[in-house]
Amino acid sequence: MNNEPRAPLSVPPPPPISSAFPQQNRAENTELVFFPEEAVDEVLSVPHSAPEESPTSLKTEALQAGADPSPSVFGPQTAPIPPSVDELSAIGTQPLMPSLGTQPVPQLPTLVPPADQQLTQQISETTPISTTRTLAPPRAPRQPKNGVTIEKLVLEAFNSGFSDIHLGVGERPRFRDRGQMVVGKHPITDLETFDCWLEEILDPQQIQRFRETLEFDGATQYEGVARVRINIFISLHGPAMVMRLIPLRILTLEELNLPLVFQDLCHYHKGLILVTGPTGSGKSTTLAAMVDHINGNMPKHIISIEDPIEFVHKSRKSLIRQREVGIHTHKFDNALKASLREDPDVILIGEMRDRETVNTALKAAQTGHLVFGTLHTNSAVKTIERILNLYNPEEQGPMRMQVAESLVGVISQSLVRTTDGKRAAIHEIMINTDAVKDYILRGDVEEIEALIPECTYDGMVTMNQCLYRLYEEGRIDEETALEASPKPNEMAQILRGRI
Repeated sequence: MNNEPRAPLSVPPPPPISSAFPQQNRAENTELVFFPEEAVDEVLSVPHSAPEESPTSLKTEALQAGADPSPSVFGPQTAPIPPSVDELSAIGTQPLMPSLGTQPVPQLPTLVPPADQQLTQQISETTPISTTRTLAPPRAPRQPKNGVTIEKLVLEAFNSGFSDIHLGVGERPRFRDRGQMVVGKHPITDLETFDCWLEEILDPQQIQRFRETLEFDGATQYEGVARVRINIFISLHGPAMVMRLIPLRILTLEELNLPLVFQDLCHYHKGLILVTGPTGSGKSTTLAAMVDHINGNMPKHIISIEDPIEFVHKSRKSLIRQREVGIHTHKFDNALKASLREDPDVILIGEMRDRETVNTALKAAQTGHLVFGTLHTNSAVKTIERILNLYNPEEQGPMRMQVAESLVGVISQSLVRTTDGKRAAIHEIMINTDAVKDYILRGDVEEIEALIPECTYDGMVTMNQCLYRLYEEGRIDEETALEASPKPNEMAQILRGRI
């Protein structure tokens, strides 16, 4: 019999996904308890200054010493008896997890560690407010102490005809009344009230996403009132949000008093139609009316790609599918490329943001689809220049040819306040006639501006002509016409009868 001293048995480190902890009474130990390491790191969520102090290394040392793992996280437990050499030898010849097939794995306790709470409080006291006024963890919705809920604010805005609601910590709620900002009578918003509002309109996953990215875009709907587009962000004084009220009923082209050329554009079978203008100029309302006209009068397949979905359409004569970026697809370009394989007749792109989206939109227009898109430009000439400037100088020659062949028309839009307190749309409309196409091919895009007022028989019109028509109808005064005009000197001459 060999009496040489037996070398100490090397115990392998615990597996990376789960670790087994033997019970104190080994005669009754029939199942293994597994504690995922991710749970420890997630609950602690403490930055580690040195590797030997990290939760993982501490946990490994505890396992090798037979100590209780993370008592501050999972609560006090009885320390297990260290295994003997004979037992360790037996473990080496047996499966590591013999009872996985027959014994259920206990659920992890969900206790919040006091250390984590202390760390959160310490960070909040030492970090600037703009980055640490984070929102409360997901929980059941609470009522604000002042009783002012998002639903009440939306209903107030809807009944008053306001278009937007502005909320932020340290500020009174404000509203957009036909272009003008109005301060509400509600008390100043504190952080607790803002947290209650978030819990009212967002689910826990969305709140967590906002806490991680510091921004959130989305939409919700209040039945019988309005659909609400939401943007939440962090500002210097804390979190804030802006909500845009979108009518549930889509106004028709006739109700919007839009020219007949809008209906003519809807009857094209292929090509690119761009509706442009600054934020808040009514682009979405105009596009929704045009899509609704097609939906109600033509048997088409319409696919819209939006961020987020604003007006909700129901299939009538047309079959309409609406997709939202971030929920139904990851990117505009991905959804646009996929739509070409979905047998569409009409494709609506919420915004043409980059050259990839422009490339795919032009390809779709050239392959027999009618494509609607938007850009944040103020005129037809600037719209064409914006598209061409997405490309290098050596690429602009082929791109001018693609734009000239694909473009149907450009509608640049803005809103003006009328004498009755409402708002009316003014437009610059450019139709891609042979003369316009020739200017685009030659690179003389600036010449199109002088061509538009001369081609009213083709449906073209300038913003000054629209403003003068509203002035003659008594819907706006001279001051408003001059203020809204892109060329006030020319507008003044028109008003004085010199042009």
